[in-house]
Amino acid sequence: MKLESYQTIVNGQLQHDGLSYQYLAETYGTPLYIFDETTFVQRVKDYKEALSNPYFETEVLFASKALLTKAMGQLVAQLGIGQDVVSAGEIYTAVASGVNPSKLYFHGNNKLNDELLYAIEQGVGTIVLDNRSEASRLNKLLLDLGKKQRVLLRLNPGVEAHTHEYIKTAHNDSKFGESVFDPAIEDVIQTINNYPTLDLAGFHCHIGSQVFEEQSFLDSATEMIEFSKKMEDNLNLKVKEINFGGGFGVYYTAEDKPFDIKAFLPKFIQHVHETSQKLSLTLEKVTIEPGRALVNQSGSTLYRVGDLKTTTSGKNYLFVDGGMTDNIRPALYQAKYEALITNKADEVADTVYTIAGKACESGDKIINDYPLPEAETGDLLLVNGTGAYNYTMSSHYNRIPKPAMIHVLNGKSRLTVKRETFADMMRNEI
Repeated sequence: MKLESYQTIVNGQLQHDGLSYQYLAETYGTPLYIFDETTFVQRVKDYKEALSNPYFETEVLFASKALLTKAMGQLVAQLGIGQDVVSAGEIYTAVASGVNPSKLYFHGNNKLNDELLYAIEQGVGTIVLDNRSEASRLNKLLLDLGKKQRVLLRLNPGVEAHTHEYIKTAHNDSKFGESVFDPAIEDVIQTINNYPTLDLAGFHCHIGSQVFEEQSFLDSATEMIEFSKKMEDNLNLKVKEINFGGGFGVYYTAEDKPFDIKAFLPKFIQHVHETSQKLSLTLEKVTIEPGRALVNQSGSTLYRVGDLKTTTSGKNYLFVDGGMTDNIRPALYQAKYEALITNKADEVADTVYTIAGKACESGDKIINDYPLPEAETGDLLLVNGTGAYNYTMSSHYNRIPKPAMIHVLNGKSRLTVKRETFADMMRNEI
């Protein structure tokens, strides 16, 4: 397993910022979500610095869907960055955590009227319209309230990103956004721009997730800028902001080859500036949504090894006390991970195991055919790269309680999400 900067091996034991995983397991129990604050905060600062330029305002938006808890919202508020939200629940959590609602961008392809009303009530700064139907509904709601709302329109620039089919979002038959190739697109934008309640500030796009080619983002930016200029000229509207989305790929296994985002962003900003200048498009603001790239490498999940089994065909199973209820991604996306037995961190990995969970599903596997030292019941197994989507997509399948979460900062740990009890799972049942 590739170690993160906060991980070291001392006397055969893996440590997180000087804390042994044995200590963390004994203190908080397992399964356990572990989040490293230092690397997250530094990453945000690096991105903000990399986006700094003399041409236009820039803003980093934190992706709520990747990892949102009260503690994470508090960090976002402290760092002064924006945040993208996709439901009333995410708006509620962000605001309750101290995030300024004016810095929220409300996404989603089927925002309910109640959610739109809640966003307006809370003072959400920008609503990202997904489609023409939503624009019409929002206009009617705002007319009744006598209010005006800043909006962007989500567009599909048609740039193909090489990623899993379920996380491609900008192809022409995507569930998200309006296509720039729709023959009626100018009429759609003109209609939205003419609504008296909507302040159309610009456009948004997002080409997908786990994208490893820099050129995909540059191509998408070119398409969006050219399209924006065309709309300015044809429709007499002012494009003040383009939100270029995100989807930057991150490391899970040696198969993944992420590029250096901190080094790429200044090149991206320069490309946006030069392309805009060439076409005489004067942008006031550029936003990006790094998504999992901000949080994933700061998160890991600690399990305790239970039973071990070798099948008659010779397959070695290593069972852990969690599984698909705390990490659905292998079953959902065929996602791959790396792992390490923390109390045998420097031993030779000479046995191949399939690491499986305790849920009643054959597909409840975290890693298939992975080399580890010979395991024993009671060992601790750590899976890295679980900062994004693991907690937010966790479930109560089989009535398995959700794990606790801790944050680690400067060699100290603190509980940020309590471990669920059986009573917690039944609290809304009558």
